[in-house]
Amino acid sequence: MIIDCHGHYTTEPDKLHAFRDRQLSALADPSRRPTAANIGIGDDEIRQSLEGAQLKIQRERGTDVTIFSPRASGMAHHVGTAEISREWTRICNDLIHRVCTLYPRNFVGVCQLPQHPGVSPANCIEELERCVNELGFIGCNLNPDPSGGYWTDPPMTDRWWYPFYEKMVELDVPAMVHVSSCCNPNFHATGSHYINGDTTAFMQFLTSKLFKDFPSLKFIIPHGGGAVPYHWGRYRGIAQDMKLPPLAEHLLGNVFFDTCVYHQPGIDLLTKVIPIDNILFASEMVGAVRGIDPETKHHYDDTRRYIDQVAALSPENRGKIFEGNARKVFARLDAYLDRRSKL
Repeated sequence: MIIDCHGHYTTEPDKLHAFRDRQLSALADPSRRPTAANIGIGDDEIRQSLEGAQLKIQRERGTDVTIFSPRASGMAHHVGTAEISREWTRICNDLIHRVCTLYPRNFVGVCQLPQHPGVSPANCIEELERCVNELGFIGCNLNPDPSGGYWTDPPMTDRWWYPFYEKMVELDVPAMVHVSSCCNPNFHATGSHYINGDTTAFMQFLTSKLFKDFPSLKFIIPHGGGAVPYHWGRYRGIAQDMKLPPLAEHLLGNVFFDTCVYHQPGIDLLTKVIPIDNILFASEMVGAVRGIDPETKHHYDDTRRYIDQVAALSPENRGKIFEGNARKVFARLDAYLDRRSKL
């Protein structure tokens, strides 16, 4: 089985975007505020949005199941108010649940969280519990920078985040560290802000004792870990200078990396530098990079092709990347796949 741990619903029906436009317009004129009941997205519209995109790509590339969440850039935690974020988050998560209900053999849900700058992450606990306990989701996306590029909240290792981590541990779910859209004009959203977020989160983890406080807490850092694999020697040296344990002991029981790296040399580097047990297959298909690479004539985000072409990978290690590691990190995934097999 090939499990893609990083997929977003980037082909949502237009009615969702129309609702969002009305929701944000109501910030200036509350009388125009829509209700979730007015969205009116039918099951056939959901099917149409997926059949020619994610489902088609799954079939073409030979992947089996995608761990699926709302559009990352659409979370936009810095927009509006905490109340708006809560309403928008619930709507987006409910839509993911409908996708997973219509296509239980293809998708399993991961939730967006109702974060907002300056609002305690404890505010997200209720939605996480709802999504895990009621909707059957197996994880969440956690934004380390709800301000959208200005980093106004405390680092992810601050006790500010601890109530939410306690709930993650209790529910036994991991979080993918994933920023959203950026309002700071210095940063391109997907080209720099996303990679900044990945790299910054790793450095925060490195310089803390977070995992002594939460030994079973698990994070996936997407996009191949940002700059981390390329500068692994730098981080090893910083940890050494700070008298911290070696990275394998200090972080790698808790921090994992995905394969959303869109060229062969990058995947080769990732699999050479990062221990195989810490790499999860992912593509973020129909995501930030959708085009065809003129050098290879294949889509940039066809990451299965890159893994298949890493000559140094044994069949056992390739199986860990494609399936085994996802089952290990997402503790609730096995039960979901077992239910799926009985449908």
